[in-house]
Amino acid sequence: MTTEEEILSSYPQISAPTEQTGYTSNLTDEQKVALEKLREELKSLGYEKRLDDSTLLRFLRARKFDLEKTKTMFIDCEKWRKEFGTDTILTDFQYTEKPLVAKFYPQYYHKQDKDGRPIYYEELGKVNLTEMLKFTSQERMLKNLVWEYEAFSNYRLPACSRKSGYLVETSCTIFDLKGLSLTTAYQVVTYVKEASKIGQDYYPERMGKFYCINAPFGFSTVFNLVKPWLDPVTVSKIFILGSSYKKDLLKQIDAENLPKKYGGTDDVHDQDLYLKDDGPWRDAKYIGPEGEAPKAF
Repeated sequence: MTTEEEILSSYPQISAPTEQTGYTSNLTDEQKVALEKLREELKSLGYEKRLDDSTLLRFLRARKFDLEKTKTMFIDCEKWRKEFGTDTILTDFQYTEKPLVAKFYPQYYHKQDKDGRPIYYEELGKVNLTEMLKFTSQERMLKNLVWEYEAFSNYRLPACSRKSGYLVETSCTIFDLKGLSLTTAYQVVTYVKEASKIGQDYYPERMGKFYCINAPFGFSTVFNLVKPWLDPVTVSKIFILGSSYKKDLLKQIDAENLPKKYGGTDDVHDQDLYLKDDGPWRDAKYIGPEGEAPKAF
């Protein structure tokens, strides 16, 4: 069985150069001390997994390098992982209904952005929860979400890191709000709330860039009102765009990696987008000892 250490040593562990501190490529002396202290304290409590620099630094950044708050967050996450069965979910859970569900809630990964990040899409305007719930349940949808996070962390990111030549830790997310109605928004509010909690509490610092495209009139105004209460670092990653979004997306994503329907040159049809999961994690050149990314169904 391949060990965590073997997998970690098979791809770069130093992130791209950045002016922001708190990353493996840029740590202050105080941050280095905090990182080692956190690792020592967690080891003394019996924790053995997920103690590598990049994982611990993600938790530390999420709690502004407050050691006690970070330790609590990490311990809570490990407790949740045990209760949810997260460590074995990639083999235990099969989202057999995905081809049916995909039509009514398209969510998929497709290729990389210019910084090497896997690109994740959600087409929220196409959501039809009534139809979806004929095939699945919210509980299974959340299990699939965790399955995807684990596949993202354990397969997509290592492959993208190998291709990029530096540690890739985050995703580029595109939320397509075209056709989104208040009814649709209300339908998914409970799911989105639960999904957001899982992302924030158990997979911190995984958002690299976040684009809301086809945002309806007034959406930007509402976002500007709540902006002062959000963390400035988070705000700097979010872009609210109307229907004239193509130029912005092409600044971040090479045309050949962006589907034609979003202004790129990748002539891929929806069925393949929804189910193919295309990216370096499917390319033998970039697959390491972890093996090829599993399929959800």
